[in-house]
Amino acid sequence: HSSLQLWNRVYSFLTLKVPLTLVYMLNGVQCQTLAAALPAGHCIPPARSGHRCVADSTNLYVFGGYNPDFEEAGGSENEDYPLFRELWRFHFATATWQQVHTEGYMPTELASMSAVLHGNNLLVFGGTGIPFGENNGNDVHVCNVQYKRWNLLNCRGKKPNKIYGQAMVIINGYLYVFGGTTGYVYSTDLHKLDLTTREWTYLEPNNEPSDLPEERYRHELAHDGQRIYILGGGTSWTSYSLDKVHAYNLETNYWEEILTKPHEKIGYPPARRCHSCVQVKDEVFVCGGYNGEVILSDLWKLNLQTFQWNKLPAIMPEPAYFHCAAVTPAGCMYIHGGVINMSGNQRTGSLYKVWLVVPSLLELTWEKLLKTFPHLSQLSTLQLLSLGLTHTLIQRLK
Repeated sequence: HSSLQLWNRVYSFLTLKVPLTLVYMLNGVQCQTLAAALPAGHCIPPARSGHRCVADSTNLYVFGGYNPDFEEAGGSENEDYPLFRELWRFHFATATWQQVHTEGYMPTELASMSAVLHGNNLLVFGGTGIPFGENNGNDVHVCNVQYKRWNLLNCRGKKPNKIYGQAMVIINGYLYVFGGTTGYVYSTDLHKLDLTTREWTYLEPNNEPSDLPEERYRHELAHDGQRIYILGGGTSWTSYSLDKVHAYNLETNYWEEILTKPHEKIGYPPARRCHSCVQVKDEVFVCGGYNGEVILSDLWKLNLQTFQWNKLPAIMPEPAYFHCAAVTPAGCMYIHGGVINMSGNQRTGSLYKVWLVVPSLLELTWEKLLKTFPHLSQLSTLQLLSLGLTHTLIQRLK
């Protein structure tokens, strides 16, 4: 305990905003790629694709997914084969997986749905089930991850069509949903849901029809509070370029087309769909995906102020598409699952992380503390408080 108290003094010192001079550096970019090491004897989610994940400071939550391999998907024990009607969490402090047993009605559309975390609430919209394109959804299901209970959000107004492969984002209390497909027709529709009144509104832009973004699915969204940006996506026969992005202006109700700036030596990122994307402040990170020919493993950053692309030196250990990614509030991205082999239709259950920013001194110290004292999570709250840990850090252990 005396050693832990010494670490706490170090932690208290480092949490002062002392300038960081020695950090993870790789060609001028602060990043470190790690494979999640799992203790022996712990179960992990089976390999899957088409799932979605979200993250807070404590856990990565993984919902849904698909795997046509009967054995990998759980065999006869999986009543929803080839889908996964389940919610998993990866606990960062202990590096362990746990299947979350929830109450209430869990969605049955379990592939290519969209998901966001709003406080303690996991919002899931749309998606598809077997047979794909025939069993689509347009409901909003909410799972409170603290109380582990699902509820169907009772909404008013005209719902979006029953779709999958759409993308969504929350801005100022509104849930915006763009694109997607019925399995036959691809969409360029934009809807918003007022999370206070629970009313859907179809947003009809002031543009001419020829000035709208191309119809698409399996794209990603970013925003700066004033504009919603569409990144990539495509159809079953094409993938859209990233040399330009379409942006919906919330103030003017117009779609704008913004030309991005290429990397000085490499140019633009390859076109892609079924990729993943996370946002840290005004920077957007795109990784992996499929361009119609090859599975990608690259990691790119787009600045939403300058619209400059930069290719980061970190690469995914396994090229993947139909994978999922989420970023913690501290700026660490986790990547899970996906299709890694087209000819063999092979999926993975691997989990990786990469720091997208310079880790704060608090995060560096916290990681070192957990490695040095791996049994911290087994102590009671009173014991942890007596050792000097803050309530915020204790919550990360639970």
